[in-house]
Amino acid sequence: MKASLALEDGTYVEGKAFGAEKTALGEIVFCTSMTGYVEALTDPSYKGQILMMTYPLIGNYGVCRDDFESDGVKVEGFVVRELCKKPSNWRSEMNVDDLLKSYDVVGIEGVDTRMLTRKIRTYGSMKAAIGIDVEKEKLIKMARDQPFISDIDLVDKVCVKAPKKFDVGGKFEVVLIDCGVKMSIVRQLLKRGINLTVVPYNFSSEKIAEMNPDGVFISNGPGDPARVKETIETIRNLAGKFPLAGICLGHQLIALAFKAKTFKLKFGHHGSNQPTKDLETGRVFISSQNHNFAVDEKTLPEGFEVTQINLNDRTVEGMKHKDFPIITVQYHPEAGPGPHDTYFFFDRFVEMLKEW
Repeated sequence: MKASLALEDGTYVEGKAFGAEKTALGEIVFCTSMTGYVEALTDPSYKGQILMMTYPLIGNYGVCRDDFESDGVKVEGFVVRELCKKPSNWRSEMNVDDLLKSYDVVGIEGVDTRMLTRKIRTYGSMKAAIGIDVEKEKLIKMARDQPFISDIDLVDKVCVKAPKKFDVGGKFEVVLIDCGVKMSIVRQLLKRGINLTVVPYNFSSEKIAEMNPDGVFISNGPGDPARVKETIETIRNLAGKFPLAGICLGHQLIALAFKAKTFKLKFGHHGSNQPTKDLETGRVFISSQNHNFAVDEKTLPEGFEVTQINLNDRTVEGMKHKDFPIITVQYHPEAGPGPHDTYFFFDRFVEMLKEW
C-alpha cells in the first residue's frame, strides 16, 4: 500500500506503508542509533514526534517485549529506508510491522532517509504528516496546520495516573516523579536497592513531603519543559528539603525551577553516540540522548555549577548545586539503547542519599 510523507516546507515523498492504516501528525526527528529501534519506539520522550531512523535497515532482529521502555509504542509515526519483515533472532516475538499494527501506529518505508536527515540538519526539525491515499497538497497542508510541539501538553499522555509502588526491600525510599519515565531508569534504581514510589507529574510537593522519602527523582519525558508547570513548582518547593536528581526533561525542569531558561535545539540530540565531557574529571564518554530542548547556561543562577558539556555543540549536559543536594544530567545514563559509560550517575545519586 502506498504511503506519503510531507513536511511543512513542502517536501513530499512517496513510499510504502506498514503498521496501521491511518494518518499521523507530529514533529519529525531523526535518530542516529544503529540498533535499539524497539527501545526508541516505546520511549515516552518521543510522544508527539514522527521518528525517522538514519540507519538504512530496520527490523532485522525483530521485536522483544523485554526491550520495551514503556507499556507500548509512543511515537506518532515511523520512517525507515528499508523494513525487514522476516527478522532472524531467537528473542524475537514479532516484526516491526506487527508491532506498529498492534499499537495503531503508521509507518512508511522506501523513502530517502539520508536526504530527509540532511534537510532537517540544515533547516531544523519540522512539522510533518504521514498519509495513506492522501493528496499531496492536502497532506502538506495537514503538516503545516498542526500545532507546534511547544504548544502541546504531552506529559499527561504518558505518565502514570496514580502512585505506583516498586518495593525491592531496599534501604532507601525514593519518590520518582513520572513525566514519561523509561523503564530502564526504574530498573537501574531498583538494582541499587532503592524502593520506588512512582507518582504523576502533577503530584503536589505537600503529598511528597508527607511520604518523607530519602530522595526525589525527576524523570525524562516529552515536549517543551516550560509547559510542565506543576512539576516545576513541586521541584521549587522540595529543593533543599530532599536530595533531588533529574534526567533529561527532569534536568531541564530543575533548571526552570531555579528561574533558569531553556531553548529549543535546531534538530535535537537523538542517538547513542553523543560525546560528553565531565568537567570535574576531564573524562570523555559516549552517551545516549533524546531531547529537543536544552538549558541555557547563561541563565543559570548563582549556586549552580555545570558539571558536563556536550562536545558537539557545547550545550549543558550536567549540573549540580553547591548548597543543595541536587544533581542532573541531560543525557540518558540508563541508555536503552546505548553504551553503559554513564551508569555512574545512579551510583552518585545513591551516595547523595547516604550522605543526606
